[in-house]
Amino acid sequence: MEDGVKHSCGLFGIHGHRDAARLTYLGLYSLQHRGEEAAGIVTYDGKQMHSHKEQGLVSEVFDEQALRALPGRSAVGHTRYSTTGSSLVKNAQPLLVKYAKGSIAVAHNGNLVNAAELKHDLEAAGAIFQTTVDSEIILHLLAHSQEPTLELRLASCLRRLRGAFSLIFLSEEGLIGCRDPNGFRPLWIGKFNQTYVLASETCALDLIGAKLVREVLPGEVVMINSAGMRTLRPFGDEVKPSHCLFEHVYFARPDSMVFGESVQEVRTRLGRQLAVEHPARADLVSPIPDSGNFAALGYSFESKIPYAMAMMRNHYVGRTFIQPAQEIRDLKVRVKFNPMRALIKGKRLVVVDDSLIRGTTTRARVKSLREAGAKEIHLRISCPPTRHACFYGIDFPNPKELIANRMSVEEIRKFIGADSLGYLSMEGLLKAVSQPARYCTACWTGTYPIPFGEEGDKFALEKHAGEAKC
Repeated sequence: MEDGVKHSCGLFGIHGHRDAARLTYLGLYSLQHRGEEAAGIVTYDGKQMHSHKEQGLVSEVFDEQALRALPGRSAVGHTRYSTTGSSLVKNAQPLLVKYAKGSIAVAHNGNLVNAAELKHDLEAAGAIFQTTVDSEIILHLLAHSQEPTLELRLASCLRRLRGAFSLIFLSEEGLIGCRDPNGFRPLWIGKFNQTYVLASETCALDLIGAKLVREVLPGEVVMINSAGMRTLRPFGDEVKPSHCLFEHVYFARPDSMVFGESVQEVRTRLGRQLAVEHPARADLVSPIPDSGNFAALGYSFESKIPYAMAMMRNHYVGRTFIQPAQEIRDLKVRVKFNPMRALIKGKRLVVVDDSLIRGTTTRARVKSLREAGAKEIHLRISCPPTRHACFYGIDFPNPKELIANRMSVEEIRKFIGADSLGYLSMEGLLKAVSQPARYCTACWTGTYPIPFGEEGDKFALEKHAGEAKC
């Protein structure tokens, strides 16, 4: 994956453990790849909620002092990147509010496509918003509900939402996990002893030693308290799974299970199919690390071309890396990736990456491989051309910035400077998963499971806020 396209938010929740905050911290560490802009944890100690959140990586936001200030046996945590609203500390999650019926916190992964409409209605009813994220709308809907119980308030709130929402709530009554009827984003249930855990990916459950129970189903709500776990189905027959296939292509960690399938196995199958569709006469197969690792391995297995790491990745480049002065800006690609000159000199390379978005970073990488002595470079992409924006929780740029939206495959090849370029077909992509009909492929096909309007604009709520101030 090229720089500039951000990951999907990470959620973690736990109920019934004396070290809830520390386990949540560890869980968020496992989910750091899903968002690097901000992190936060809210705990409940039986009397009040405690919150700590800041911009930065999990390791930057939390230290021993911060964790000691988060007592309680229940917690919810979040790692954020912004699909709605700017990267500001006020937009960091979990969001925590105290209202007439108690306190509640929410962590959200996804994007609401009717956010502007709902916000307009709530403001007309007297709501005052403190952030510019769509997640706050959910809390206002809960607060405005006249239903007598949290369960009924939650059901009425969720039925008004359209779009992608995997949610974890922490209330005074317990922990709650929800998925939208399309199940765009993942959410898993784990357990150890009497402690229940919710997490975006199973790698977070593995880290803390929790046993995998199952996924939260599309359109399902799980209510967890001291009595155990029970489920609700507030959407009835509206459930129509549209899982995000990009989770398998790129977002999720390869050691996770997502939508019931091993991410590592799916990516390996993608690479095998890529070798079938786009063979090449080459000496080595190499990934763009780390996103292309398993697809490249699959390509190597199928083609019988040896696998090698032609580029070394620097894993210590933080989110706040300072761009160099203009005169040496072209060197920035080598901050993250440096070619293995002795390995690739005079060799014909198949270079595998998961996706190609804007093309500029890939162009620089191909140039650096060429300068290091690669004789030929055959670029292979383990998904189809990404031509369309996503409105369900991925921060893909404006379609005009997507290189495949503006150029043909041959034009892209020339722009990048590769000797050949091959994208996996849509049919080949769907072969890699066991239930292809249950996946959303909108970013490749332009066929959107849920219609949208101006809410497709990441900053729509901020624009409305600006209009309201005028």
